[in-house]
Amino acid sequence: MRVIGPEGENFGVLALSEALHRAQEAGLDLIEISPNAVPPVAKIMEYGKFHYEQQKKRKGIKAKSHVTETKSVQVKIGTGEHDLNLKAKRAAEWLAEGHRVKVDLFLWGRYKYMEFAFLKERLERFLKLIPEEYKMADPIAKSPKGLSTVLERAAKKK
Repeated sequence: MRVIGPEGENFGVLALSEALHRAQEAGLDLIEISPNAVPPVAKIMEYGKFHYEQQKKRKGIKAKSHVTETKSVQVKIGTGEHDLNLKAKRAAEWLAEGHRVKVDLFLWGRYKYMEFAFLKERLERFLKLIPEEYKMADPIAKSPKGLSTVLERAAKKK
């Protein structure tokens, strides 16, 4: 196996018994770093320190990963102007966080049979209230609830 010393020096390819002997002389542990390499790579170091560094790497990776959710905003034809502004502001916050936002124009009863162009204009009027830059992931289409679209945060310009 290829052995790396405690200060990062390369001891070269050694037999397992020789590598263990060198680790005992240094008062440290022999840790297999890369078992799939040919020959396998091991390092002479303190196991507690190695374990701590591995945990630190995992936490860093977990902190950098961001799960995007699809948040939902529902508006109706009779929703007041102030409520529309509040919902648009909430949608903008979600977009700024990197989430997708599904916007539904909820239709019930006879509203379902209104002219599509009129309903689409009502939904577009709400979309214009959203202060955050966005792009439409899905076009405005009929859905079981009424009309809906999905928005994503627009790519930042360089």
